[in-house]
Amino acid sequence: MKNRILLFVVFSIFLFGQDLSAQDIIRQQPCSSASIKQQADSIKQLLAKSGFMVVKEASMQMESEFEMPVIVPLTQGSWYQFVFIGDMSSKLYEVRMYDWNEKQVVYQKKMWGDVDGNVISYSYIPQFSEYHMMKPVQVNKKKKNLCGYVMLLKKVK
Repeated sequence: MKNRILLFVVFSIFLFGQDLSAQDIIRQQPCSSASIKQQADSIKQLLAKSGFMVVKEASMQMESEFEMPVIVPLTQGSWYQFVFIGDMSSKLYEVRMYDWNEKQVVYQKKMWGDVDGNVISYSYIPQFSEYHMMKPVQVNKKKKNLCGYVMLLKKVK
């Protein structure tokens, strides 16, 4: 995958030159949801008591049934906690995480109606210092555009 991405970028720059920046590029756009923000704040406080510090966090607009890739650099041997919070009205939530070699290292699925249905949280200790890709997705039959929230926390105590 990394070779394909690099080849695509190099080819695009060669072929399109400066016009590449004028193209529509998919970027994470922030969104606002009071209920998701409240859940995120509660989770951050709870994890802080366990010695975790927020490294990165972001709200993001999502489209129902489409993954939103989030790429994060991780350090070998460090203990991380990942959190994804989806729209409360969605019926399905999934997160897959891949290492740099495109090997799936985490998969979690929640359904609406589960006790903590719209929150997926998991710990991970990488074997290598490298980039990982987290791909959250949520399915909502009534809304196309949804709000999601991702957090990466690191154990410091």
